[in-house]
Amino acid sequence: LLRDVPGITLLRRFASLCAVIFGTNGGVQDVLRPNVMGCFGGSSSKSDAEEDKRRKEANKKIEKQIQKDKQIYRATHRLLLLGAGESGKSTIVKQMRILHVNGFSEEEKKQKIEDIKKNIRDAILTITGAMSTLVPPVQLQKSENQWRVDYIQDVASSPDFDYPAEFYEHTEILWKDKGVQAAFERSNEYQLIDCAKYFLDRVATIKQLDYTPNEQDILRCRVLTSGIFETKFQVDKVNFHMFDVGGQRDERRKWIQCFNDVTAIIFVTACSSYNMVLREDPNQNRLRESLDLFKSIWNNRWLRTISVILFLNKQDLLAEKIKAGKSRLEEYFPEFAHYQTPSDAVIETGEDPEVIRAKYFIRDEFLVSEFLYAVS
Repeated sequence: LLRDVPGITLLRRFASLCAVIFGTNGGVQDVLRPNVMGCFGGSSSKSDAEEDKRRKEANKKIEKQIQKDKQIYRATHRLLLLGAGESGKSTIVKQMRILHVNGFSEEEKKQKIEDIKKNIRDAILTITGAMSTLVPPVQLQKSENQWRVDYIQDVASSPDFDYPAEFYEHTEILWKDKGVQAAFERSNEYQLIDCAKYFLDRVATIKQLDYTPNEQDILRCRVLTSGIFETKFQVDKVNFHMFDVGGQRDERRKWIQCFNDVTAIIFVTACSSYNMVLREDPNQNRLRESLDLFKSIWNNRWLRTISVILFLNKQDLLAEKIKAGKSRLEEYFPEFAHYQTPSDAVIETGEDPEVIRAKYFIRDEFLVSEFLYAVS
């Protein structure tokens, strides 16, 4: 979804939605002027003339470089990723790196191993910890696994935990327990990272001493974004600078620092979050928070001249939830019960009709203004 601002150019892939031509304000300013020295009452000496010539040549080079830098600056599109926490903004940045910046080096992949291990630990800690707090609580299928739960909760929760072999053994066995699986199925009732299943399914691979993360592992790895991170890439000879900013409420105060000279705002929302609440506010639905946040950005008078792209993310997870039928969309958004799929909906071969209806309903929830229009 794009704000209708003249100058938007469609480029290939996701980056193709982002190019907007910068305006210019004339030529090079008088940054440096030749400093010509002369002698009173007569012509300059030969040495002074040579010095003057060198200065002029140096200033010409500087002026030329300034002109070149300005052209590069004006030809660079600055994309600001905004959205609520855990909407997938950082994953988009990583995808851009893989597609357009030669991916991740072997050293960078190795550095991600610790984060991936932490994702596994956080996942099994959270699921087993929630079993007794859910209403009604969930019991282990095999009571003899209780000592493994105790290990996870008491030992693996240590800040300086070093991931011994027994940790992976306990995790693999617990993950196969039907009681733990039942608790996982109710993960919308507590806070669980959405890569939990992916990494818990891959423990046997990740625990190996020679393990190196693949691209999918890096994309799935969850690390809290705090601060502002810039990624530079090029698509079809067009330069892009993408800025990733934390989406939690306490991080949003930093957004104002990024609005200067922004070409476009890419607002990312997690479609699958319709049945989840915020980490920072258990009384607020995540998708409704995203809707409110998008509206506030759209209606901000200081951002009227900035193009806006709405990126509806995590549709694969949305499809899984809709097809499972355990968290019905109408239970969280009652208006969905009477919603009809638009006649112009683009339907992929074999796609579930209910999934299509859900996708378009969420899209249309964001189409709250006649000034918005959809771009396939």
